[in-house]
Amino acid sequence: MRFVEFLRATVVLTAAAASALGVLAVLVAAPTGRSTLLLATLGWWVLAVALGLWLGRRQQASPAIARLLARAKASPALPSEQPGTILLNRLWPLLAVTILAGALALVAPQVPGIGAGFAIAGALAWRRQHAAVAAIEKRDGVCFYVLRTSPLQPIALQRTPGFKSPAPDARGRALP
Repeated sequence: MRFVEFLRATVVLTAAAASALGVLAVLVAAPTGRSTLLLATLGWWVLAVALGLWLGRRQQASPAIARLLARAKASPALPSEQPGTILLNRLWPLLAVTILAGALALVAPQVPGIGAGFAIAGALAWRRQHAAVAAIEKRDGVCFYVLRTSPLQPIALQRTPGFKSPAPDARGRALP
């Protein structure tokens, strides 16, 4: 699975988890008449949006992603494509936390609301990382792929040759 697509999927799935937890928090807290809880949750979500927008404001790759790209193993061959397996191996903590927070909704209705706020902040903070990686791929003429590893090991990337696009000179002409 291409790393750019993995980053996009991560943002979308994190936003989906935030939406599911947010709906669950409102559905559990609203019938009980806990308006204070709903207002506090709404305030946390506004703060999470502001935090996520602030953290995700940069156009360049985050330092952690830059280190990951630098450590990518070079290979002339494409890795096997298993996007579902790779997503599950890498994003299982998101799935586990979402299910756990949803299960705790009946006992403590604030838990899914808090979890939704963290997911909102995470999705917004990572929203531009795929574009930064795509720019690096275009500049260097490579493609980065996520390798299938154990769910408990750090993520590993493979760098393969791609298509390099020549940068234009000051007059807009393509350089050789």
